[in-house]
Amino acid sequence: MTPVPVVPGFHPDPSICRVGDTYWMVHSSFEHAPGVPLYRSTDLVSWEQVGHVLARPSQLDVSAAPGSGGITAPTLRHHDGRFWMITTNLADGGWQTLVTAEDPLGEWSEPVRMPEVRGIDPDLAWDDDGTLLVSYAGFGANGPAGVVQQAVDPATGRALTDRQHLWQGTGGRFPEGPHLYRVGSAWYLMIAEGGTERGHAVTIARSASPSGPFEPCPHNPLLTHRGIESPVQNTGHADLVQRPDGSWAIVFHGVRIRGASPQFHVLGRETFAAEVEWVDGWPRLGEWLTPPGGPVVLDELAGDELPVTWVAPRRFPAEVLTRTDGGWRLTAVDDDPASDDLAFAGRRQEHLYCRVRAVVDARSGVGGLSVRMDARHHLDLQVDGDVVSAVAQVGPLRSVLGSVQVRPGDVVLELRAVPDEGHFSSTALGPDRLVAGVVVDGEFTELGRLDGRYVSTEVAGGMTGRLLGVWCSSRSIVVRSSTYAGSDAPADLE
Repeated sequence: MTPVPVVPGFHPDPSICRVGDTYWMVHSSFEHAPGVPLYRSTDLVSWEQVGHVLARPSQLDVSAAPGSGGITAPTLRHHDGRFWMITTNLADGGWQTLVTAEDPLGEWSEPVRMPEVRGIDPDLAWDDDGTLLVSYAGFGANGPAGVVQQAVDPATGRALTDRQHLWQGTGGRFPEGPHLYRVGSAWYLMIAEGGTERGHAVTIARSASPSGPFEPCPHNPLLTHRGIESPVQNTGHADLVQRPDGSWAIVFHGVRIRGASPQFHVLGRETFAAEVEWVDGWPRLGEWLTPPGGPVVLDELAGDELPVTWVAPRRFPAEVLTRTDGGWRLTAVDDDPASDDLAFAGRRQEHLYCRVRAVVDARSGVGGLSVRMDARHHLDLQVDGDVVSAVAQVGPLRSVLGSVQVRPGDVVLELRAVPDEGHFSSTALGPDRLVAGVVVDGEFTELGRLDGRYVSTEVAGGMTGRLLGVWCSSRSIVVRSSTYAGSDAPADLE
């Protein structure tokens, strides 16, 4: 059976905790706001997004974040009656961000910053006397310094100790993403190493002390797909959780690759889950958990509030989208259509195949619908006056694929991600094919198509995934509606 993510689409670096019968999980969000999406589950396979941890501008500033900059891997824990979340913001100079909440569905606190804790992917653990230990991937004068640890005052963010080296891993590059656990009388340190691409892996070590020295597991790596035949690659960056019955599970991210060599992924790093068994004092990976599948059809902008799934690069969606009579007004922030500061808001592509449709009125501006990896890699449907164009942006190259004249007013735009056609041995076979067009009197008219590899991580670079949404480059447009239909089986969307 093909492994299926429990949280599909761009949801990397999962961190999980359980309180009672409920599991809570967070993910990194990089340059997008709101930050750190928050999910809830009672069975580890069916997850519901219930908000974001960094949901206010006072908590999150990613205005200066480049593509794949900003918020890196978070850690979520429950301790002393409170939820604690820590992450790194690489965009504002404050390094670590710590927030807490008694109720994760309510407002999280204003952040405590840790400018002396310089690195990424921080973890939270408390030793026997209650001291907060922050373990993280340290930065040094000559680059990565391995996994290090400092004691920190959680009220002020002040470092109480100099950083101490914990573990370098088993030899893979970029040892990062540490999580420290107390299991019985032993402390276990689990990390990611090998880089977050094809060499990605999860390794683990243990010690009698939370500060080491750490003894590597003789069966490392605990998890990796490097060099094996699997539709899921880049597996790594994991977190463990214990069920109420005492059994254990693990969440981790991976990518679903398609197309000809070197193969491509377009949805970003997605979250998977598996059983864990303990053998001779060490965890062993068990069967992968399989969530319920099937097509999804969503009417995204039907209410008076933006969907919890919607985000924007480098700003909060509410900064550019406001509710108005008959829809949502999207206001431009820059008049350069190739600008990195374009007004855009949307949702993650969460299925291998999808159709997204938006009805826009662009009589007062220029804008439309887009499938986007970053500011330099996207396919747009642009409404400018009475002309709709399909425009591809691939790096510095911008190409009009086709245009059609329409009646001014409400225009129905549609983007599709459909299967690519070709033989696996052909270099022309991409991960999918992106099709852009308009719907007039119920009939779809294609304006252009693009090999999906040009809106993939392998071409664009970085660590995010596709977003589908609306954009505006001049003055403002009104978005009447936006719908998303997605499935991993293309026949579901016919």
